[in-house]
Amino acid sequence: MLANSTRGFLWSDVETRTLLNIWGERDIQTALGGNFRNSHVYRDVARRLGIMGFERTPEQCRVRIKSLKRQFILAKEGNLRNNGQYHKICKFYDAMERILSSRPQIDPQELLDSGAVGDETEEEVDTDPPQDPYLESTGECSYPETQVKVEYPPIPVTVGNSTTVRQISSQSAGGPSSKRPKKRHVDLALDSVTKRLLEQSAEAEQSFYQMEEQRLQAEDHRREAEHARELHMLQVLGQMFSSIATRNPVATATANTAMPPALNTMESNMQPGVPMSASGQMRRGRSCHRRVRSPQSQAEWPSYHSQPQSNAGLVLERSFSLGTAARRGMDDILPLVKNIVPPLTSKKHKGQDGRIGIIGGCQEYTGAPYFAAISALKVGADLSHVFCTKAAVTVIKSYSPELIVHPVLDSPNAVEEMEKWLPRLHCLVVGPGLGRDEMLLKNAKEVIEKSKARDIPIVIDADGLWLVAQQPSVIQGYQKGILTPNYMEFTRLYEAMHHEPLDSSDHQRSAMELSVAMGNLTVVLKGEEDLITDGNKVILCRQEGSGRRCGGQGDLLSGSLGVLAHWAYTSSADMTKSVNPSVVAAFGACSLTRQCNRQAFHKHGRATTTTDMIQEISSAFKKLFES
Repeated sequence: MLANSTRGFLWSDVETRTLLNIWGERDIQTALGGNFRNSHVYRDVARRLGIMGFERTPEQCRVRIKSLKRQFILAKEGNLRNNGQYHKICKFYDAMERILSSRPQIDPQELLDSGAVGDETEEEVDTDPPQDPYLESTGECSYPETQVKVEYPPIPVTVGNSTTVRQISSQSAGGPSSKRPKKRHVDLALDSVTKRLLEQSAEAEQSFYQMEEQRLQAEDHRREAEHARELHMLQVLGQMFSSIATRNPVATATANTAMPPALNTMESNMQPGVPMSASGQMRRGRSCHRRVRSPQSQAEWPSYHSQPQSNAGLVLERSFSLGTAARRGMDDILPLVKNIVPPLTSKKHKGQDGRIGIIGGCQEYTGAPYFAAISALKVGADLSHVFCTKAAVTVIKSYSPELIVHPVLDSPNAVEEMEKWLPRLHCLVVGPGLGRDEMLLKNAKEVIEKSKARDIPIVIDADGLWLVAQQPSVIQGYQKGILTPNYMEFTRLYEAMHHEPLDSSDHQRSAMELSVAMGNLTVVLKGEEDLITDGNKVILCRQEGSGRRCGGQGDLLSGSLGVLAHWAYTSSADMTKSVNPSVVAAFGACSLTRQCNRQAFHKHGRATTTTDMIQEISSAFKKLFES
């Protein structure tokens, strides 16, 4: 991320909390309290923030702290007068209050009147001495006090027909009675302005979401209209071919050999009487097949049609279907995903909707376990546990206070420490940020064995798949195991199991072969179209996403899959209609990840990151599974 010195550059909640943790440290507060020229202090704050993974300039840090102070003062005044009505003005009220509680008592009204709410900078110098006791006590903007004698000229005052002259004078500015009187504002006016501001902000946000929803609906309508036009064209084309074949079948078969290269290529991928494979399907899910009943016409075809045909005759038939293969998975499986989503009721207790464990996180990789754990929480899990190394625990904890982080993965008794938590977990996600250290892989393997004995669903991703490629027996044959490889990881697994190169021309067949070799585990092959199979059938997830790919998207998938797997396995067979619960959960997680990617890309374009996608989980989940 390039540093941006503008005041309007957005700060995430995690970044802001990290900044407050650094700014609240004792040495930083001491340095700010004893110096007016404190630019070097904010350079140190920016340096520490960079160590935590957030690149910010000292000016950006100073402006952010200034803004937080102003929000805190407004919220504090509102809290004192209106029983906490304005507490929501400052999102980080508690953190600011904890940091500023060690300072002398603040007079919020006087701070607001003077306008000097935490403006610590060596460039913005005021010619008048500060009248704010808070700034004087902190030393962040201290000026030397100067005794000033203020004299006012006589002012004539007319009363009736007589005129009197009054002399107005004041004592020196530093005297005991020289305190400037407070400005009196009408509380009702400030309250109404703030309330109106909050209402307008909420209305603007609601209007934005409504416009965005209307835009997405219009885009869906446009796409459906385009599909309808293509369907009509294909139907007309099919009727033409059928008519020509009926009148002159021999000529039709001969003409087929002279088709344009594009159609010939499409024909070469089809087997007679069998739907096209994924590599040969027409754009937008159009599939076609044919039956050849003429040895004569078969002999006239090129060599790639030289397979023996069982049928005879002289009829070339084509059938077209618009989006059948693309939509079949959505139409059949998506309602099942909606069935397994548990309702939100007040009768449930904490942890009932899911306690997910993430095994991963080392010194080099701290983002992956965070993405997986926070995604599980935002999808609907009640608790997320992260079992990581000691070097990663502080960083992961700083990302979010919602996560429960255990620094036990590299401890001498790591397996025993993690095993005692297994009875409390509903699903285990192994691999995000795990690394390939032999000791960490060994501990992860033993925890997988312990989890299998407890019949806990296990999702294996990233470096966990490296472990499976080295030792397939660790998960082979476990029906509640789910593998989520990308293409490179899939190739490594396939070649490890079959000891031969992967045939990249037919991914569906290769995925089914890998699933069968692993004991009918559910395999999710991520790609342009997510391919899901348990060795018995293949389901394609073609939920629209975007062309943007960035690190961490797979962690969002694995974390959400852990929650959905728990929901699927605790649902009745009627809810899943006897479909493999792992397949239902995998389809839901793939659809959700793609929808989040699509929504984030609409807002951020090429700058989309996994953090942006995680912010879209709530609306994407509602759109897919609760609408």
